[in-house]
Amino acid sequence: MQPTLNVLDITVTDLGAAIDFYRLLGLEFVRDQYMPDDHAGCDLPNGLHLMLDTDDLRSKTTAEWTAPANGRTFLAFQLESPADVDATYAELTTAGVTGLQEPFDAPWGMRYATVTDPAGNGVDLYANLPSS
Repeated sequence: MQPTLNVLDITVTDLGAAIDFYRLLGLEFVRDQYMPDDHAGCDLPNGLHLMLDTDDLRSKTTAEWTAPANGRTFLAFQLESPADVDATYAELTTAGVTGLQEPFDAPWGMRYATVTDPAGNGVDLYANLPSS
């Protein structure tokens, strides 16, 4: 049997702050009716589902799990243009989001930048550079 990857689950320290952060990127999360303080989900294109679980919920449901000191997950969001990378990075950092890498033209042909979500997970922003 071939497994199907259709859900990404990110553990966060503050569910409300995480929802607010990802809303700035255009994602809308719905809080779980049974665990509204600990779990939320967002349907993405192509059948992918992104979940947010609090550290508290994860520690209750997964034996031997403890929150890492730093985020270990990086999500990458493709934007329409290099100018959108710059504008989104500026919007996020102006809103208080921590920037890890200011926008730059990467040697692999993309405009690239990185910020963190409120739990310290990396969020890459990128767009293809125009062909010369």
